[in-house]
Amino acid sequence: MEGVPMAKQHKSVKKKKLGNYPHTMVVFSISLALFVIGLFGLLLIHAHKLSEQVKESIEMQLYLDKNLTGVQLANIRKKLAAKEYVAIKADTAQVRFISKEKGAEAFIGKTGEDFTSFLGENPLRDAYAINIKAESTTPAQMKGIKNDLEGIEGVFEVQYVEVGFIESINNNIQKISMILLGFAAILVLVVIILINNTIKLALYSQRFLIRSMQLVGATGFFIQRPFLNRAAWQGVMSGIIASGLLFALMQYAYTQIEELKELRNDEQTYILMGSLLVIGCIIGFLSSYRAVRKYLRLSLDELY
Repeated sequence: MEGVPMAKQHKSVKKKKLGNYPHTMVVFSISLALFVIGLFGLLLIHAHKLSEQVKESIEMQLYLDKNLTGVQLANIRKKLAAKEYVAIKADTAQVRFISKEKGAEAFIGKTGEDFTSFLGENPLRDAYAINIKAESTTPAQMKGIKNDLEGIEGVFEVQYVEVGFIESINNNIQKISMILLGFAAILVLVVIILINNTIKLALYSQRFLIRSMQLVGATGFFIQRPFLNRAAWQGVMSGIIASGLLFALMQYAYTQIEELKELRNDEQTYILMGSLLVIGCIIGFLSSYRAVRKYLRLSLDELY
């Protein structure tokens, strides 16, 4: 390459290098790896939402004093809706009024016995049923909530499911979460290794071109820069492809299984998709950096 300016030599080598690099294979492999980790991420998001719904299905029933006026009932409802531990769904506090007549109908429907016929009156009380936020369902918190609710004027008694049942729910959900997080950690490690090996394999075919750039006097940074830029962009592109596939799969699943829509969490899903772009970019950049540095340090004999 005598008589050719150094800058033109660098440009010529870079063009040749870029032309031989297996772009499609690298993007496809990284996209597939990110899609798998994104799929597991969606599973974690929906599992977390399901655990919250299970916890928030726990009800507390507040039996009221007899002969309360409509104004008093409305005041109690207003106080309950203002409590920070009451679950909120669709911007509405989960507070439900159960009249003693409705309570009697439900009891008769379950047992088949009309107790009002031989008692001559309905001994039941009007009640409010409230759902508790998922983060406030530990046994200690539930006991504190019970004491707080019993302090409201007009509330006769507060009842809820046994503490042992709540502890069982919390323990089982915690165990399942730990298992899922363990699988997620293993999956992330596998994906990192897969992406790293994919880029190393792609750069293996370019090792002599890296040596050629060294021979014409290019610095290490000058040689690494195009590889690193390309790897970062390939990671971002792969993240976009993986996110698009996840979004399409998620929408299809929602049309097939209506109940899944109740478990969706758009905010966390968008964070997951953005994370895939960042993960793809960072892993691609670091993997390319390590591979190019390796070939820069090898001797000519070792390259063969």
